[in-house]
Amino acid sequence: MPTRSPVSANGSGADIGEVARGIGSDQRIGPRFLSAGAGWGGSCFGKDTSALISTGLEYGYSMPILQAAIEVNTRQRSLIISKLQAHLHRLKGKRVAVLGMAFKPNTDDLRDAPAHDTIARLNELGATVVAHDPVAMPRARREWQHLQYQEASSVQEAVRGADAVIIATEWDEYRNQDWNAALSGMRQRLVIDTRNIMTERPDGAVLEQIGKRQPVQAEVQVPEVQFADGVVAPIGGAKPLLGSAGPIS
Repeated sequence: MPTRSPVSANGSGADIGEVARGIGSDQRIGPRFLSAGAGWGGSCFGKDTSALISTGLEYGYSMPILQAAIEVNTRQRSLIISKLQAHLHRLKGKRVAVLGMAFKPNTDDLRDAPAHDTIARLNELGATVVAHDPVAMPRARREWQHLQYQEASSVQEAVRGADAVIIATEWDEYRNQDWNAALSGMRQRLVIDTRNIMTERPDGAVLEQIGKRQPVQAEVQVPEVQFADGVVAPIGGAKPLLGSAGPIS
């Protein structure tokens, strides 16, 4: 299938990876914290930026740049749901896999994790959520009791019968996954890769990434089978999802 050039949200044709490389080549800035994503998490950025704004107000200064940074990072979280709705429309009754619960890889730290807000919003919209994390699930079991989701012991279990999968944390396990095989059990192959870890679009999938645009394949009707646990999936692999290629902020 022919590919198209990535198109940014403003239609300029910019690709977030190229933009980040260009800005990061300035040694005064560096590339380490320029990755696009679902907004920051953890205990530091949010707390420290809010503290700086409060300090500025004490001296009569509104800190507009810091305030804008907070607003942009908050907006990124709602962007995930907007992209799901753009393809699936109503999310009530849809099955969504969330891969990654910790706010960053190699930790079980759940503080201000974007995955929390994503699962909470999916709950509000009536979706069934299946979540997986290589490390953080035991901690989430204690700290996220107010959320409704099913635990999955593997990526394959999480995505089986799903209408969409959200990659919320850039774990190496997800980077190195055989996605063509993993997605074969999905009901529809819609992937929201909020960490831009996929370097290629899986076969027959709609792939949404941050700051990039991907071509979309047309829908193919595939017969379905219902498993003993009630999960319904296509026979012979997931069916591609009909959609239009669109920019990602």
